[in-house]
Amino acid sequence: MRKNKHTPWQKCILFLGSGTGLGYMPWASGTFGNLWGLCIVYWVLGQSIRFQAIFLIVSILVAVFLAGRMERILAKKDPSQVVVDEIAGYLTAMVGLPFSWRVAVVAFFLFRAMDIYKPFPIRTIDRNLPGGWGIVLDDVLAGVYCQMVLRLLFYFQVV
Repeated sequence: MRKNKHTPWQKCILFLGSGTGLGYMPWASGTFGNLWGLCIVYWVLGQSIRFQAIFLIVSILVAVFLAGRMERILAKKDPSQVVVDEIAGYLTAMVGLPFSWRVAVVAFFLFRAMDIYKPFPIRTIDRNLPGGWGIVLDDVLAGVYCQMVLRLLFYFQVV
């Protein structure tokens, strides 16, 4: 009989940091994890802008904590199972914008592209900041870039 090597607290961290297990998908775990972000954004954008801002800040801090702990538990730098960073990044991309499914889908794919290709200085942050900060802040910056592009698309009435 195999002994489980994780404590209940570690299991909780792994469950939450992996987006309730979506981070364990065999391929495109970040994209699947981002689906949780879509669900959360749908709810958050229905709230006041003040609530959205506070929720975003708390989400980023919780993501940093969970990502850093997961990195230690799994003994791997920026493990693919961590998807809480994608959730925080997508939330950053959408906060303060009016919700529509069209905008949400455009933001979803735009955010994924920013997260995968990591335009400057996103890759630098990803490589140089330690622990949870490096794991999460590159996604948050990708979300900021995405937010800027979305606002331009709104301005030119593309979305």
